[in-house]
Amino acid sequence: MNPNAVAPSPASGLQGQNVVIFGGTSGIGLAAAVQATAAGASVIVIGSDAERARQAAHANGLAGWRAADVTRREQIDAALADIERVDHLVLLAGSFVAGRIMDTDVDHLRRAFEERVWAAVHALRALGDKLSKNGSVTLISGSLADRPNAYGTAVLASASAAMEALARGLALELAPVRVNTLSPGPINTPILAKAMGEGRDAFIASLEQALPLHRLGSAEEAGDAVVFLMANTFMHGAVLNIDGGARLV
Repeated sequence: MNPNAVAPSPASGLQGQNVVIFGGTSGIGLAAAVQATAAGASVIVIGSDAERARQAAHANGLAGWRAADVTRREQIDAALADIERVDHLVLLAGSFVAGRIMDTDVDHLRRAFEERVWAAVHALRALGDKLSKNGSVTLISGSLADRPNAYGTAVLASASAAMEALARGLALELAPVRVNTLSPGPINTPILAKAMGEGRDAFIASLEQALPLHRLGSAEEAGDAVVFLMANTFMHGAVLNIDGGARLV
């Protein structure tokens, strides 16, 4: 063995693969799309806003884009209808659904499950046999699954935990298709900025002091974790925490 040889990147296994990323027009999803494209994959991103999806695909040299509201089964079906084969399906869509259960509209809270659990079910059923048996599915949960709080996130935390349970069940039901879950913690993405509103800067400053690494993660770091889950062919039925140790404090 040549001691000076450089080992191939695990992501090189994505060369020529077809990737579909729901929630791929910003944040972690877009970062994953850009990195997978750089590794030689053909990536289609799907977002809720058609113009933003078009711009994301055009600006980053992606293979294509679609627009779909993931709470609408017929829109998921339409977005996937003309795609002949998917090697890697990534489901990262979901808004920050917050509200205390005693005084928040139930239809709003229900959206946490519609955007995550049922969107995943509908996407998998829409693809059917078009999902490669040698491929993968990556779902998303979040640190709330491990560390819920008292600030109106009880339903979102339960939906996050449900995604991990769903992935474990699907890992057995869909095998040999690999199914894993990404569990991000405090990542600096547009969804965080939107959730925090005007108090964002003060909240982040306080959070950074409490976190072991004293900083938020980047979308690129989390996107790299998504690419790892797609490319590593022995990752199956796992939850990959990328939270800078936030769940430990």
